[in-house]
Amino acid sequence: MNSRFSKSTQTHLARLGVLLALLLGALFAGFPVLWMVASSFKSNTEIFAYPPRLIAESFSAGAYLAVFTNAEKVRFFLNSYLVSGMVTLLTLLVGILGGYSFSRYTFFFKKPLNMLIIGVQAVPPITLLIPYFSLIVGLKLHNSYLALILTYMVFTLSYAIIMMTGYFNTLPRELDEAVMIDGGSSFVALWSVLVPISLPGIVSVGIYTFMLAWNEFLFALTLTKTTDMRTVPVGIQLLMGQHSYEWNEMMAMSVLGSLPVLLLFLFFQRYFIAGMTAGSVKG
Repeated sequence: MNSRFSKSTQTHLARLGVLLALLLGALFAGFPVLWMVASSFKSNTEIFAYPPRLIAESFSAGAYLAVFTNAEKVRFFLNSYLVSGMVTLLTLLVGILGGYSFSRYTFFFKKPLNMLIIGVQAVPPITLLIPYFSLIVGLKLHNSYLALILTYMVFTLSYAIIMMTGYFNTLPRELDEAVMIDGGSSFVALWSVLVPISLPGIVSVGIYTFMLAWNEFLFALTLTKTTDMRTVPVGIQLLMGQHSYEWNEMMAMSVLGSLPVLLLFLFFQRYFIAGMTAGSVKG
């Protein structure tokens, strides 16, 4: 009896320890976000008050008003939405076509091309910064949306093709054959049958692509030079002035910059997790 009680007690203590560890981990990960949100409603002076306070004494939305009423800061968000949206759409289009081709067809240079795509994923982006800058300047695309879109697609396409190839590999070829028996082509089979049932994989790739393009800083800073072409991450950095930092506006822009990715993940979380899992089952 004592032995059973001891084992039961140990089990409960172990579960309590796991829950406590998870709670501490959640607090550790979530507190900076909570502090960021709270600081966005404070004045610069109150942010550095001692002892520090999480809740502002004088609650103010002035930092958000300063962001929304400043055309330059609004332009940062418009640039990010435009670049991230175009990169996501083009990556999904090419990724679906490329994934379907690798999954269903055998063609010349298939294996070397597949190795090249995988190899691109293994190259740290920072090592390509100077070569890409030289290439973009040589093509006279510096300080343009096209420069950012093409550059980001180099890093997102490889992931998209790998993921979509793995996802299409999980779908039976009988689906394609059924469409062709009815007189349809491979193109019809892809867009009318495979794409609708591949929604989890497509959403997974889309969210990843949008996140990468939305949060990217280094290439956005290097490949643009005028304020009207800057994106949100670079715009936040520009609030660090020579003599003072607009901390509350930086926090407000950080909160607003986090919302698109957060909302995307919340709305498509089910598809995102299912797509990541299914795409990794069979390559």
